[in-house]
Amino acid sequence: MPDGCRLAARIWLPETAEQQPVPAILEYIPYRKNDGTALRDSLYHPYFAGHGYAAVRVDLRGSGDSDGVMLDEYLPQELDDAVSVIAWLAGQPWCSGAVGMMGKSWGGFNSLQVAALRPPALKAIITVCSTDDRYADDVHYKGGCILAADMLGWAMTMQVWNARPPDPAVSDGWREVWQQRLEQTPSLVKAWLSHQHRDAYWKHGSVCEDFSAVQCPVYAVGGWADPYSNAIPRLLSGLSCPRKGLIGSWAHEYPQRALPGPQIGFAQECLRWWDHWLKGQDTGIMDEPMLRAWMPKSIPPCTHHEQRPGRWVAESVWPPHDAKPQRWFLNRNGLNQISEVEPPLVCPTAQIVGLEAGMWFPMGIPGDMPGDQRPADAKSLCFTSEPLAAGMEILGNPEVTVTLSCDQPNALLAARLCDVAPDGSSLLVSWGLLNLTHRNGHEHPEPLIPGECFTTTTRLNACAHALK
Repeated sequence: MPDGCRLAARIWLPETAEQQPVPAILEYIPYRKNDGTALRDSLYHPYFAGHGYAAVRVDLRGSGDSDGVMLDEYLPQELDDAVSVIAWLAGQPWCSGAVGMMGKSWGGFNSLQVAALRPPALKAIITVCSTDDRYADDVHYKGGCILAADMLGWAMTMQVWNARPPDPAVSDGWREVWQQRLEQTPSLVKAWLSHQHRDAYWKHGSVCEDFSAVQCPVYAVGGWADPYSNAIPRLLSGLSCPRKGLIGSWAHEYPQRALPGPQIGFAQECLRWWDHWLKGQDTGIMDEPMLRAWMPKSIPPCTHHEQRPGRWVAESVWPPHDAKPQRWFLNRNGLNQISEVEPPLVCPTAQIVGLEAGMWFPMGIPGDMPGDQRPADAKSLCFTSEPLAAGMEILGNPEVTVTLSCDQPNALLAARLCDVAPDGSSLLVSWGLLNLTHRNGHEHPEPLIPGECFTTTTRLNACAHALK
C-alpha cells in the first residue's frame, strides 16, 4: 500500500497469462484466505482462472496474513486500500488492465462502496447479500430498533477472527503483527451502540446517499431468506448505470450452495457477466430482464427447508411499469378491501412476541428459519382475510399504514404478513419493525406525545410469495 502496509493475496492465473494478459477479478474480505475461506476459495477462484481470468483473493488490512489492525467495518482506509489494490492489479504484466470486483456480505458491501469511488480500472461488480444502506439493512438496527443479539454476536465473532495470528508459514513478523492486533483491536459493538441514529457514521459507505456515484455495471444478488434482500429492488430503482438483480429462495450464502434450494450454477452466471463487461463478449446477459426472482409457493411452516417450491418470474424493469398495488383495510372483522368506520382497537403489548421469527441472519442450517406463527398471532392484533377465491402473487415491499396513539413517549411497532393455511398454520411471508420515535426519519428521533394520534407507515421486507 502507499503507506508501506503489506496486504496478503492469493492469486490464480491462467498458464498463458504472462503472454496473453487477462482481466482480473478481485474478492477483498477479512475472513482469512489461508484457513477461514481457503476451501471455498479453492472451489470458485480456479473456475474463473480456468476461463481466462486472474482470480485474486486479498485479506483486508488487519486480517489474515495482511499487516495492520482492523479498527471497524468499511473505514475509508479499507476502501482506499481497495483502490490501490485495483490499480496494482491493472498494472501487472498478466492483467489486461480491466478489473472486476465481487463478494458476498462484507465483500458485497465493499464492492458497492469501492464502485462509488470510481477507480479507473474497475469495469463492473457483482454484489451478493449486501446493502446500499448501512443503517436500514445491516446487523445493527432495523427500523430504528436495536438488533441486540445479532449486533453483539457479530461484534464478538469479528473480535475472535481478528484475535487469530497470521500464518507463520507465509507472514514475516507474524508474532509482532499478532501482538499488535491483540492489544489494539477494539470492541466493535461500542462504536455501533454509540451511533443509534442514522448519522454520518452510517451514511459513510451507504451508496444510497448518492446513487449517481456508482457508474460501473452492477449485478446485485440475494435471497428471500437473507436479511439484505431489500437492497436489490432499491438498487435497481436507484442506480442509473447498467444493472441487474437476481433473488432466489436462499439464505446468506452464494447461490450455488445456499439453502433453501433450488440452487443455480452461479459461477457460470458470473462468468457470463464478466465475459460481457471485462472481455467485451456478447453473452446475451444484458438482453435479459432486469430482475429475476423466485416466486415461492405456499408450504407448511418449518424451521428448516431444503427446498422452497415455486417458479422463476421476471421483470424487464424495476419498478415495473404496470405494477398494480392492492390496498387492504385493517377492519375489526378482518382484512378486506372495503374501509369500515369503527371504534379504535387496543394493541397487545406482550414483549415476548416474535420468538417464532427465526434468526435475523439465517444461514440455511436447521432451526434458523421462521416457525409456525400461531403462538405469535395469539399475542398480536390480527386481521385475517377470507379465503381467496383466486390466487395472488406478491412481489416487492408490503407496507402497513396505521393511525394510532400511545400512552408512552417511546414505543415500537412490529408488523407481520402471514399466509394462513386451512388447518390454521401461519407461514411468515414478511415483517417490519419501526421505532415510533423514528416515524419522521431515523436521523432526528421525536418522542411520542402520549394520547396524541398520528399516522405512520411501516415498510415490510421485500418478498415474493404465491398465495393459494
